[in-house]
Amino acid sequence: MGNEQEMTNYYPEFSPTQPTILGFDPGRDKCGVAVMGLDRQLYYHQIVPADDAIATIDDLRKKFPISLMVMGDQTTAKKWQKQLQEKLLEPLNIIMVDERYSSLEARDRYWQMYPPKGLFKLLPKGMRNPPRPVDDIVAILLIERYLNRLTE
Repeated sequence: MGNEQEMTNYYPEFSPTQPTILGFDPGRDKCGVAVMGLDRQLYYHQIVPADDAIATIDDLRKKFPISLMVMGDQTTAKKWQKQLQEKLLEPLNIIMVDERYSSLEARDRYWQMYPPKGLFKLLPKGMRNPPRPVDDIVAILLIERYLNRLTE
């Protein structure tokens, strides 16, 4: 999976004062996970091996007041939804969100969150590929899409 420290982003200086939403980008090998408040404050994001996803979600639910999960609706979504409902320690309301084009959007967001340095700055935007998977950023975008849907 690469450098785990690089993929774990936890913001302990912020602690939620309101319910949070868990974003989940399911995959066969790896999954993106994110926790965001209703105020769009980001508390956590990480990429985890698919085999560890359910345990990670259970751990996050102990640390954050997670009120619901938003999950991408593509490839492995149905299988994951069933698995989550069967294996999570406590039931969690799961809302499916359209994840079309989210990977492309996540690539752009990566560079906003982690501005390019050195030679990467010189590359045209369209030629820059993030140096790591962006599944966790997709999970962030899924939460934002859900929140946008609420306010439209």
